[in-house]
This record gives sequence, C-alpha cells and structure tokens, in this order.
Amino acid sequence: MLLVYLSVVEEMDSSAVLFNQLKAAEPFFLLAGPNVIESEEHVFRMAKHLKTVASKLGLPLVFKSSFDKANRTSSKSFRGPGSIEGLKILEKVKIAYDIPVVTDVHETIQCESVGRVADIIQIPAFLCRQTDLLVAAAKTGKIVNIKKGQFCAPSVMVNSAEKVRSAGNPNVMVCERGTMFGYNDLIVDPRNLEWIRDANCPVVADVTHALQQPAGKKLDGGGVASGGLRELIPCIARTAVAVGVDGIFMEVHDDPLNAPCDGPTQWPLRHLEELLEELVAIARVSKGKQHLNIDLTPFRD
Repeated sequence: MLLVYLSVVEEMDSSAVLFNQLKAAEPFFLLAGPNVIESEEHVFRMAKHLKTVASKLGLPLVFKSSFDKANRTSSKSFRGPGSIEGLKILEKVKIAYDIPVVTDVHETIQCESVGRVADIIQIPAFLCRQTDLLVAAAKTGKIVNIKKGQFCAPSVMVNSAEKVRSAGNPNVMVCERGTMFGYNDLIVDPRNLEWIRDANCPVVADVTHALQQPAGKKLDGGGVASGGLRELIPCIARTAVAVGVDGIFMEVHDDPLNAPCDGPTQWPLRHLEELLEELVAIARVSKGKQHLNIDLTPFRD
C-alpha cells in the first residue's frame, strides 16, 4: 500500500508541474491530434507534424488520440484498437516525440491503466456527471480534463470539477464543446466560456466537436452517422481565443475525408499552421483573460 501511495504522490507532483505549465501558457495551450488511433504509423506521422507546428508557434502541445470510441452512433462504426494496443502506441509516441498525451476513459476500470501512460485523462461529455468515473480518474494523480455535457449548463461543471478536487486531485480543467440545439445540431454560446470559469480552473474550448451534427447524416445503406460543419471551425476558434480561453482542443487529420471517425469535424492538417497563426495573433491582442471592472457610477463630464 505504501508503494502505491508513493507512486500516486509522485504522479501528482509531475502532473502539478505540467498543470502549472499549461495554466501559465501564453497565449494558450493546444490539445490536438486525430480523433482515434488508426495505426501506429499514422499516430507517429501526425504527432511529428503537430509538434513541428506547435513548436514553431511557441504553443505547449498535448497530443490527443483515443484508443476506443465507445459512444459511436452505430455499433458498426470503427472504434479504435482498444486499450491494450492503443496505450502501447500512445506510450511509444510520448517517448519518441517527448510530448505529453491525453486520451479519454469511459469506465472506472480503465483509469488505472490509462493513468500509467496518459498525462491528462479526459472525461467524455456524456459522462461529465459520473461521480465514480471522475473520482477514479482523479485518484490516478493525473490531470483530469472534463468535457461539459451537451445537455448541461456551464454551472454543472463547478460540481464536476469539485468532485475531482474532493478526491484529492487539484489538477482539473473543464472543456466547452457546444450545447444541443434541437435533435441533430449543436450551438456554441460564447457566454459559456465566461460562465464556466466559475469552476475555478483552466478553461478549454473544443472547437471541432462543437461543430458536430449528432446523428445528423443519413447513410446510403440505412442508419445514421454524425455530420459536421468543418468550415465553421475557424469561426468558433476565433471566438474562443478572443474571449480568452486557456486552451484550444482540436482534432486534426491529414486526410479528413477518409477519417474513420468524426471526419466531418476534423481540421485538415495542411491548414493547421495557418489557422493557429491567426488564433495566436487574435489572442495576443485580446484582453479576454483580464477581468473588466464595470463602473456603474454616474458619468460626469
């Protein structure tokens, strides 16, 4: 038990260092990568290009990819290589390119093994209120990134973040990813990026999933899949950095039209540097991270 305790303490110390680096990032940090692990070769290729772009622009990078997409619209959809093979690939890319990695969990039983590899454990939006999952992720000592449910008000994230802290882990961040607007659409309310700060932790904007159209794409052979509005990703990203988020989350692919998962909302790798350059420029002139004290006393000439 002592060895387990010391291991968790050590993990929390290293997580605190990364957490503080991300909090201090100017103008923002970047969580980016392909939606799902397709192959070791593809993950390595994507990580190489992402690190090159992020380093050029001076943005702290955390590489993102999922080993299992457990909440796909259809049971026939590609889910990924699974936890055993997927975590091996993430560990290899983490070592090869000396970059931290983030991946998501869907069950409490996954947290311990994922925590041995990932630097940030991500809680999917659909599961943002699941107490047992939040506590299990927190107890790994790793940073926990909680995506706000599409069905939740931003105030809910105050409670979700507190569940992580109450489990003894102060290293938590929250992520806005859009709100359901009818049955097959999402809308991004910029006010949420301000209100979600009440969780008292770094705020991340997911500028790709926010443009999903859940189950909004009819398939030729019957059934549905998620569509998306890729062309509006720059619009949402510009808004987020102008408001003053701490981090940007975006899924990026070198061949989005042939991506096996969430292709319609993955940003083309060839346009990544171009978009990030613009976002950095906007963020540097914005005062979004600074609180504006509004003086309501009568104005006098």
